[in-house]
Amino acid sequence: MISVSVGSSHPDLIDQWDDLIGRAPGNVFMHPVALRAAVELGFADVRVLTAWDDAAVPRRLVGLWALRMVRRRPLPPILSAAPYYYAFVCVPVIDPSVATEVAAAFLKAIRSDPALPDVVALAETDVSAVGYRALAEVAGRDGHPLVTVKTSARPVASRQAGVKASGATRKKLRQDWNRLSAQGQAELVSHETPEAVAAALEVFLAMERASWKGARGTAILRSDRDAAFVRRLIVDLAAAGAASVVLLTLDGRAIAAQVLLHCGGTVYTWKMAFDAAFAKFSPGVLLVDRITGTCLEQGIAELNSCSVEDGFMGRVWSGREPLADVLLDTGPRRSAAFVLELARWRAYERLREWRNALRARGWLLPNGLRGALSRKK
Repeated sequence: MISVSVGSSHPDLIDQWDDLIGRAPGNVFMHPVALRAAVELGFADVRVLTAWDDAAVPRRLVGLWALRMVRRRPLPPILSAAPYYYAFVCVPVIDPSVATEVAAAFLKAIRSDPALPDVVALAETDVSAVGYRALAEVAGRDGHPLVTVKTSARPVASRQAGVKASGATRKKLRQDWNRLSAQGQAELVSHETPEAVAAALEVFLAMERASWKGARGTAILRSDRDAAFVRRLIVDLAAAGAASVVLLTLDGRAIAAQVLLHCGGTVYTWKMAFDAAFAKFSPGVLLVDRITGTCLEQGIAELNSCSVEDGFMGRVWSGREPLADVLLDTGPRRSAAFVLELARWRAYERLREWRNALRARGWLLPNGLRGALSRKK
């Protein structure tokens, strides 16, 4: 008794969403207020699939999957499971008790809707997640083409595993904190109300623009469109209790900023920036390390880095979440769109390998190519 509806956004789903993530692993990037921000600002062409248990009284939300329409002419359109740029988790939110039923209903709804492409791209998807496992099971059972193009991992931390309690990294963190504290009063200040988050977010944005990201042209403030969306996204999430900003201050001066997103038992270390004048103290690493300890003490189940494995988060956290770039066709065979998109993905990976080989030799690349390869599929 599972039915699926398709719409652009569902801002009226807050109560049902809260009930769903009380039963299912959440995904903050598919929070209804985040999707509303993307749609109302025209930042992404979002399609929201909601799955309902029609046998329940009242009927109950048992799944939500937000997909972005991607058009790359002359290639056929596809659906991206990252609902907008700046979203780092693309698995659907599905009630585990009916996971395969919901996954099958999602794929059928996509296939049956003439306005939706049949091909779904799941870049850097958590293959251990309930939502992905259900999709893969249904694809295998019903014969939907599913190809893994690349595997990787993402640093995570939990009370059970992932935090380095000893060793050289821990020793350096203690030394850096002591050296920083010798310069003045170092403390963490958490901002949680929408007004406080808005002000602290501006501190983060300014720091990021002043960093290497600004020099490379990848800072959020490089684009008025991106900046407007991020401001709306983070403040709206803060109003829903799903975002905060933590500043590391020295004698009241902010020297590092971490934007956190919250969903269920997970905290996402979404974006971080620091003042380069204090780089020798590793303020960003110190900030993340202190936040990690606080979150775990407060009972948070997991921290998700939203980061690549070879970033600094991988040196601080030893836990890993398995990821894969996966292409899925909701039809019974590989469509032309699937074949073309698969070829594009494989060409993209070869280009990245070429770029990395050049970097390893110390060669410099133009900013345009660097920026193009830094953005998601």
